[in-house]
Amino acid sequence: MIDHIEIYVRDLARSRHFYDFFLTELGFESYQNWSQGCSYRCQEFYLVFVQTEAAFLENDYHRKNIGLNHLAFSLPTKTDVDDLRHKLLSNGVTELYSSAYPYAGGPGHYAFFFEDPDRIKLEVVWKR
Repeated sequence: MIDHIEIYVRDLARSRHFYDFFLTELGFESYQNWSQGCSYRCQEFYLVFVQTEAAFLENDYHRKNIGLNHLAFSLPTKTDVDDLRHKLLSNGVTELYSSAYPYAGGPGHYAFFFEDPDRIKLEVVWKR
């Protein structure tokens, strides 16, 4: 079982604004807050976001480099995926693979793919 995941971000205030909305929609709650980071918890699992130190900001994130490709979150129904997609798009989120929605992950994989403020790929998926 994964206990937590920690992600370094370019602009903590911008990421906090994004994740306050997105993770609350998924049932997470604010867990920890300090000057250089914050976290959100759902049951025993939590996600941590930390401000990247200035010396390391020149290296942008890209999901096709070695490391994390994306995080996927499951939702209970297809309607939940559609509703969250609509809310996120209304808030200016960048959708990935829009021409293939909702089956960009393949036949029978009902999902919405999008990017966070640092272009980290995120997915919300309904599984039967």
